[in-house]
Amino acid sequence: MASFPPPRKRFGQHFLNDPRILTRIVDALAPTADETVIEIGPGRGSLTAILLERCRRVIAIEIDRDLAPRLRAQYADDPRLTVVEADVLRVNFAELAGGPYLVAGNVPYNITTPILFQALERPRPDRAVYLVQKEVAERVAAPPGSESYGALSVNVQSVAHAEVCFKVPAGAFSPPPKVESAVLRITPRADPVIPEAGEARYRSMVQAAFGLRRKQLRRVVRTIFSLDAEAAERVVAAAGLDGEARPEVLTPVDFARLFAAANPRSQG
Repeated sequence: MASFPPPRKRFGQHFLNDPRILTRIVDALAPTADETVIEIGPGRGSLTAILLERCRRVIAIEIDRDLAPRLRAQYADDPRLTVVEADVLRVNFAELAGGPYLVAGNVPYNITTPILFQALERPRPDRAVYLVQKEVAERVAAPPGSESYGALSVNVQSVAHAEVCFKVPAGAFSPPPKVESAVLRITPRADPVIPEAGEARYRSMVQAAFGLRRKQLRRVVRTIFSLDAEAAERVVAAAGLDGEARPEVLTPVDFARLFAAANPRSQG
């Protein structure tokens, strides 16, 4: 490792080198021999090497201008690896893959949420596995009514199934992060609760609702849709929800019903 440049704080670099944990990450992704994997932040290539053993093709997106050329040179004779030197948030995954794909990566903690939603843009990957901050993984997979449940939970679970596969201690990284980590698996739903055309507005609605998470639903509806009390009651009733409920107990399906009731012309 002495030949590698030191980790860069501005890229949130914490390199995972434990072969056992790296193998478990690939096992969680479960790529087949004919699949393409987009790897986010390959860094020094530890995960890349295991992915290449298990899948047809790896497209590695690396922003670090020192690490990307090293990885490209290391696999210069292996056409199965494509190294893309770019900011991952400026890359269209589906266009890059050119067909069905999976996503994996040790995700920089400071841009975890944008990456999660970028990978949920259509056409979505068949599966995605991320090494993320444990707190974020728990929030994404949290059930309604739990302490960690919030807008992130609802907006991901509305279009995908989320599960925390296993935890990873800080000591497994170099340098160790100040927080614990976990492997999060995201599998897009065949039956998303919201139509494609309404996804962006639905996410905004959910975000606004959790900004008022301690308020009763009738008050939330009045506020976020700018309705009077009577109109808000009609929306809540049309959604079949309890006006005294609070956002933190509503399921993704409940939010979808609320969205449909408030936007009847957008349905169908």
